[in-house]
Amino acid sequence: MKNFGFGCMRLPMLENEEVDISQFKQMVDAFMEAGFTYFDTAHGYLKGKSETALREGLTSRYPRESYILTNKLSGPYYEKEEDIRPLFQQQLEACGVEYFDYYLLHSMTEKSYAKAMECNAFEVCKQLLSEGKIRHLGMSFHDGPELMETILAAHPEIEVVQIQFNYADMDDPTVQSKAVYDVVRKYNKPLIIMEPVKGGSLADPIPEVAQAIAPLGGSPASVAIRFAASYEGVFMVLSGMSTLAQMEDNLSFMKAFKPLAGADFAAIETAQAILKKQDVIACTTCRYCEEGCPMQIPIPDLFKIMNNSKRYTQYHGKNEYRFATNDKGKASQCIGCGQCEGICPQHLGIIDLLKGVAAAFEE
Repeated sequence: MKNFGFGCMRLPMLENEEVDISQFKQMVDAFMEAGFTYFDTAHGYLKGKSETALREGLTSRYPRESYILTNKLSGPYYEKEEDIRPLFQQQLEACGVEYFDYYLLHSMTEKSYAKAMECNAFEVCKQLLSEGKIRHLGMSFHDGPELMETILAAHPEIEVVQIQFNYADMDDPTVQSKAVYDVVRKYNKPLIIMEPVKGGSLADPIPEVAQAIAPLGGSPASVAIRFAASYEGVFMVLSGMSTLAQMEDNLSFMKAFKPLAGADFAAIETAQAILKKQDVIACTTCRYCEEGCPMQIPIPDLFKIMNNSKRYTQYHGKNEYRFATNDKGKASQCIGCGQCEGICPQHLGIIDLLKGVAAAFEE
């Protein structure tokens, strides 16, 4: 199996907020023609539109045995054990398949793990596994090494683990990519890597970082993805591609993958040192926070504007801010309900960060 997967959380979108199915089909075809077969989705991606896009762009057009499809059991979509099977069936129908190759308990944190245990989610998934509706059981993870140790020790049925892993987060105190990776390796579980370009920020880094990694050749995104794919135990690296051009760039270096080695890592270390000095918000634009915001604040967009204003001296942040909040909530309208902080995979203090955004861009 080739080690490059199509993450379907950031698909090409039209102005009416629908998936650009025509372009998505082109991306699927290019991906499959290059010999890659792994697709990753979740029920909440694009408010359910990721699953149905896969039905239109992939599963209705290719034989079932020709691709590998991963879906996830996401905490916000079940409240008790009896909810899990109907949700699972809904996911099968939305994707247009009769089974999932991989099914992951989604975004395990201390809170979501407790809920999964309370709702007997692991046991239900094991039943689905025995029934052939799941071929492999795993989990995706957004917490620290201690919880990873706890879960893997208690649940040998977990076959694969999906973690956030990129060169910016290796020793980040919130993400702890390397420490989490080490625990997974201790248990000898294959790794699926998400966020190798950290929500796109490593695909368009500040000039100093771009200069540091330039000797490695290729695009900044290629360096970030190759970095993640170069580690032992990694059997799949996901990339959330939004355009055919991004797909073509990724395929250009993953078709004949060459791991980083020696001096390559020295360049990465220089980039890491530069990134550590940055005072930016570590948002990956997953948009989980935005979907449930009662004030309809475009939180990821506002954080991007804040970050760009710090990175680029000629950036017109106030103009961008006015455009982003033209028909949506402003940062100052946050009511502090905390739903965003409860679901943020990066564990950001969003309420306080929004206060900073309001002070910077609102008169």
